Amino acid sequence: MARFEGKRLLVTGATSGIGLAGAVRIAEEGGQVIGTGRNKERLEALRQRLPDSATIMAHDAGCSAQINALVEQVKAVGPLDGLWLNAGYAAIKAVDEVNADHFDTMMAANVRGPVLLMAQLAPLLNEGASVVLTGSTSAYEGGAMASVYAATKGALLSLSRCWASALGERSIRVNMLQAGPIDTDFRHFMAAKARQAFEADVTSRTALKRMGSAEEAAAVALFLLSDESRFVTGSQYAVDGGLVMQ
Repeated sequence: MARFEGKRLLVTGATSGIGLAGAVRIAEEGGQVIGTGRNKERLEALRQRLPDSATIMAHDAGCSAQINALVEQVKAVGPLDGLWLNAGYAAIKAVDEVNADHFDTMMAANVRGPVLLMAQLAPLLNEGASVVLTGSTSAYEGGAMASVYAATKGALLSLSRCWASALGERSIRVNMLQAGPIDTDFRHFMAAKARQAFEADVTSRTALKRMGSAEEAAAVALFLLSDESRFVTGSQYAVDGGLVMQ
């Protein structure tokens, strides 16, 4: 298939997990990718996996000072047909352990960064473009240790609906990918034993009794980014194996 032939798409957080799987597939389907990430080695690895037409640049979603540089790069390359706000940050703390740094770091990467980036990129979206935000089923699970992270993903859900209303007159669609237990390195902050226990527990609570793959989650994001979903906006698609049964 060549669903993205002649299209230009920006994928933040494209150096690992779902974003990496999606960026590679977009390129395979003819799209021109602008991919971002923070890690120098992973950025170079991404560069090796994408064609020469791709633009790879360092960008920290939690650093508002870097937004202008990314926007200028987009202006230099050309307007966007797709925007996937995928970059994010996760950490866990008990309710009585949350401090200002934990809160500010999470909000900066998961809420403030996407909001400020969207404000500057909205004028650079072509008519009929598609925007996808990567959310999390944590917003519904009520996890005792994930209150701030879950709150950021709940905020993204509200933002996606408001943006869908605001941009609908330009035929720009905005949808949410609600990722559940996907087998990536996103939970790298957890100790190995704790991570194994967490993943075993969450897997047991899914209808399909397994973790999903990054490629399976990316496939849904790419459906939303493609013209195949041109009458879908303001929606959320759970890729969670039936964990929350939305």
